[in-house]
Amino acid sequence: MPGQNLSRDEAHERAELLSVDAYEVSLDLRSAVDEAEPADGPRTFRSVTKVTFRANRPGAATFADLIAPSVNSVTLNGRELDPEVVFDGARIALDGLAAENVLVVDANCAYSRTGEGMHRFVDPEDGEVYLYTQYEPADARRVYANFEQPDLKAPYRFEVTAPEGWQVWSNGAEESRDGLTRRFAVTEPISTYITCVVAGPYHYVTDTYRRTFGDGTELEIPLGAMCRKGLAKHFDADDVFLITKQGFDFFHDNFDFPYPFGKYDQAFVPEYNLGAMENPGMVTFREEYIFRGKVTQASYEARANVILHEMAHMWFGDLVTMKWWDDLWLKESFADFMGSFSMTEATRFKNGWVTFANNRKSWAYRADQLPSTHPVTADIRDLEDAKLNFDGITYAKGASVLKQLVAYVGRDAFLEGARRYFKANAYGNTRLDDLLTVLAEVSGRDMAEWSRAWLQTAGVNALTPVLTYDDAGRIAELAVVQDGDAASDQPTPSAWRPHRVAVGLYRTEQGALVRYARAEADVAGARTVVTELAGAERPELVLVNDEDLTYCKIRFDEGSLAALRKHLGDLSDPLARALCWSALWNLTRDGLMPARDFVSMVLAFAGRESDVGVLQILHRQARMAVTHYAAPEWREQGGRELAAGALHELRQAEPGSEHQLTWARFFAATASTEADLGLLAGLLDGTARIDGLDVDQELRWDLLEPLAAEGLADEARIAAELARDDTASGKRHSVRCLAARPSAAVKAQAWASVVESDALSNALVEATIAGFQQAGQRELIAPYAPKYFEAIDRVWADRSIQIGILIVQGLFPALQSSDETLAATDAWLSSHADAAPALRRLVLEARDDLARALRAQARDAAE
Repeated sequence: MPGQNLSRDEAHERAELLSVDAYEVSLDLRSAVDEAEPADGPRTFRSVTKVTFRANRPGAATFADLIAPSVNSVTLNGRELDPEVVFDGARIALDGLAAENVLVVDANCAYSRTGEGMHRFVDPEDGEVYLYTQYEPADARRVYANFEQPDLKAPYRFEVTAPEGWQVWSNGAEESRDGLTRRFAVTEPISTYITCVVAGPYHYVTDTYRRTFGDGTELEIPLGAMCRKGLAKHFDADDVFLITKQGFDFFHDNFDFPYPFGKYDQAFVPEYNLGAMENPGMVTFREEYIFRGKVTQASYEARANVILHEMAHMWFGDLVTMKWWDDLWLKESFADFMGSFSMTEATRFKNGWVTFANNRKSWAYRADQLPSTHPVTADIRDLEDAKLNFDGITYAKGASVLKQLVAYVGRDAFLEGARRYFKANAYGNTRLDDLLTVLAEVSGRDMAEWSRAWLQTAGVNALTPVLTYDDAGRIAELAVVQDGDAASDQPTPSAWRPHRVAVGLYRTEQGALVRYARAEADVAGARTVVTELAGAERPELVLVNDEDLTYCKIRFDEGSLAALRKHLGDLSDPLARALCWSALWNLTRDGLMPARDFVSMVLAFAGRESDVGVLQILHRQARMAVTHYAAPEWREQGGRELAAGALHELRQAEPGSEHQLTWARFFAATASTEADLGLLAGLLDGTARIDGLDVDQELRWDLLEPLAAEGLADEARIAAELARDDTASGKRHSVRCLAARPSAAVKAQAWASVVESDALSNALVEATIAGFQQAGQRELIAPYAPKYFEAIDRVWADRSIQIGILIVQGLFPALQSSDETLAATDAWLSSHADAAPALRRLVLEARDDLARALRAQARDAAE
């Protein structure tokens, strides 16, 4: 639609012209529960917005943003404007501005099924309707008229009319009611994308956070947590509140700026596209963080991390906001770092940096080697660019760089810089230089040079130890060699980055591989000698970037790699072990280690992995190694070896333990032989059992999907399972299982339901794609490779950007890993040079993954 894709230049021009003083937004949501669907268009609700703003050039023209099926009236300074003339479906043209202006827009806005704007969900369990909003980066305009850019902040007052029996929440606390209408308190100045409304018959639990500061002042924050009624029996709100209170204590201790947004509600909502969203006073989360069955501590840790990540945004992002999406990292990188930082220091999850090193950073390493890699401070031309920049660079690389920054300037200086930054820029908008200036003040370091190296260049360096020994077998010299990523299609960085690293030396003592020497060094060029380690006894393992201080790919000398092949399971420190696993995975992805070698190491040592979060990551990586990186002629054997290893560890695991559950899920995901599938069926129908393994409803779905994919569970069997679990979660699982069946007709139906129709919600689109793409069905889905390239232009043009991303990423023919598919991708790129940049980026990224897979397969085949 013309005008939807706001450019940076347009936003800058509008910000130069306008200052927004206040919004008053009135929404009537009673239509959400109308039984009949409209026959002639989408279901809509009435939205009336009054915006008070100033223009510094009277007589100038601008535009307001609104995406809506229709507009009833537009009034500017008492002057009626013709909606058919000034509204084009995405923008409202405004001319003849006064110095002081009042704009009133009365519109009919559409409920969403895509998780963008005002999402409407009907619970299949009880027929109840639930609403919530999700706006980032620019979907508030789907709910009310506004100036949709982050640097036009303003106070908001929301008024919501809702059906009888519903509860309603917004950013501010409820101030009054008049019948079915709630009026909420005026907010502090905030950006459009973090305003929020949640409405419906939610289950709601309350608590209170209290804090007395050193000067005797007291702070009391009302806490709330909510979910659908159908999930209430599973909702462990006490643990949510525990993490919330621990987070508030940590941030108040370290930020010296009391939480500024009044209440703190947290809503767990259905069909959510993100992990969570930092709306001040009204944080929204995906409801999968409410666990319907037994999960491992890694799941609770992940939830705690997200809770704390969103809380960090109350300061980094909500209180102080970037001017434009170029500096998205000013909130996301900081929140990602602070999530792990606060979790390890303030909660029961003390190994958060282990998960960060092995999981979060792997996301960053992948993103930083794609053709679309970009500096942490990115060049964001428009909203489509912004949508795709919520990626591994902005989050995980940025957080990794901040961890390096803390090592570079020191923890105390870093936190003092944050405190000054908040106080100087509260309720305002900033750019990179605003933060660098204050960090330079408190640290005395040259932040311009650090920023140039770490924030304004792309790519990841590799650090490799090079050792020489004297006649006595002691280290004569240990040097760290820094280079660009030779395995990547990206050019070597124009300058080496400064790395503050720890180098650890390890040897076997009493059956364990332990560190016996350590030194820190500033690696600043191509080759750095670590003088402190000269004369040390010969190590079995040299670990560059021990303790994970910097962002780099770790390489090994030949002796260290040989030691890991034999003794990785003996490495006693969990963080060191996680770093080694991460490095081995990078070697596999880069085609420097055969995929089958990585698989053999997982089979040899994963059973001894104490950290269940690392274990889950290894399972995912091992499956990916077999599916995408192994030579085609070895895939079947590799899959059988994984399943056999998983079954062995499952039977050996402590009954009832989280490790047993993790191995059970891995076994289900890898089972393919008649015997293995028979065991899955037996566990489902109760004729087989494994001591201590509780086959709850969530695990039942995990067991059923591979049976469906192998043709051993038909539509009736899947329907019977849905009858046991006739819930929103059950519906998603059943849709995935139905699409997984090995039938040409099934695949045709799944494809049509996603590509040719917009009837499915975002969650069901995602589930259908997941079922469609089965690694064991390459030949069955091969005909859809050409169909993909024929369809994606139309999909991108006709569907919302969120659904477009799901389809373009999810249906790329990655399983057709051949030179022919690579050539077809190149042909599409060549013939679509003028396609939307965001669409080209998605295809380029998929192409790069495919090319990497082919290189890895060639390396594996050479064994």
